[in-house]
Amino acid sequence: MKGKFITFEGGEGVGKPTQLRLIKEYLERKGVDAVFLREPGGNEISEKIRAIILDRDNADMTGMCEAMLYSAARAQLCEKVIRPALEQGKLVVCDRFTDSTFAYQGIARGLGGEKIEALNDLACADIVPDLTVFLDLRPDLAFKRKGGADENDRLEQEGMDFHIKVYEGYKLACERYGERIVAIDCSSEAEVTHAKIVNALIEKGILQR
Repeated sequence: MKGKFITFEGGEGVGKPTQLRLIKEYLERKGVDAVFLREPGGNEISEKIRAIILDRDNADMTGMCEAMLYSAARAQLCEKVIRPALEQGKLVVCDRFTDSTFAYQGIARGLGGEKIEALNDLACADIVPDLTVFLDLRPDLAFKRKGGADENDRLEQEGMDFHIKVYEGYKLACERYGERIVAIDCSSEAEVTHAKIVNALIEKGILQR
């Protein structure tokens, strides 16, 4: 495939929406043809699955059901949106991807990394990010900066112990997939973090100076 695929990862409240907005503005200024997506979502069917996953009324959802729903949404996104865009030579930027499932369901839910890797392989086939940006910030600091958890988001309403496990899961993913994941300390101001991300994309050959 001719295009490049970048994913952004991190726990709740680390500032992904802000960083995605800043990188989108940067790419527009540079004239880079980029497609911005979110997970779960990015197309009509996957957005419907997203609504089921995040619905507070579905608090009884099992970890495996959750993981399989994420994988189903991802399979649809990969085949209907990501693969065609990459084949057209576009840069694809996605808010969350396989590492989220590894951290949230594989580690925090206790399903295990191997099961999640198998699900991801089924959902994604040969689609693997060229680079993953992990916004690194401890959950206690992230929620403090965010101003607390969103009452309408089922996953944000999980306790701090859960989010600490998610953070540990991301750290484990950094060790396991270190060839494609770059950890960015995002404890400073948004513009400082943005500059670090741009430098990482240039160093990895995704963008030109």
